[in-house]
Amino acid sequence: MDDFQRRLFHEISFYVPTQTMKVTITNSDQTSDQKNFADIVSQSDKTLLYFYPKDDTPGCTLEATDFSGHADAFAKAGIQVIGVSRDGHESHCAFMQKHKLTIPLIVDEDLTLHKKFGAYGEKNNYGKMVEWVIRSTFLLDKKWDVMQERKNVKATWHVARIMKELWV
Repeated sequence: MDDFQRRLFHEISFYVPTQTMKVTITNSDQTSDQKNFADIVSQSDKTLLYFYPKDDTPGCTLEATDFSGHADAFAKAGIQVIGVSRDGHESHCAFMQKHKLTIPLIVDEDLTLHKKFGAYGEKNNYGKMVEWVIRSTFLLDKKWDVMQERKNVKATWHVARIMKELWV
């Protein structure tokens, strides 16, 4: 870990949830499981968590279909991709079915995970400050260390930029 990564880790390490934190995950087959967040992260060498505002909206659909379309490339690089939004399981299922998504989505209706990662807060929406989801991406290793963080990203070209940065 170089100096930049060490500083970044210290700045954002407080975002990482406790190991016993339970989340509901909607799997690619549209089943739902209650799991420890730690167990989900430890399933792969690296986990790319991306936080998005709302199922089935134009930007979120673009991002989800793009991540889903490149899921195999990420998997070959040892990275599992998981989306997180405040939408419920039924909404996730409809979203996944409509757009043939192959990546799992975490249900975070109470915004606990969003807030722990700093992916919810004030943002400028057409000149007005509002509390809202901040479109963000975090790359975690098996030990929960945040290896990379991108906040307030645009949906367009987001996946391509991430792939280029990670050499996927």
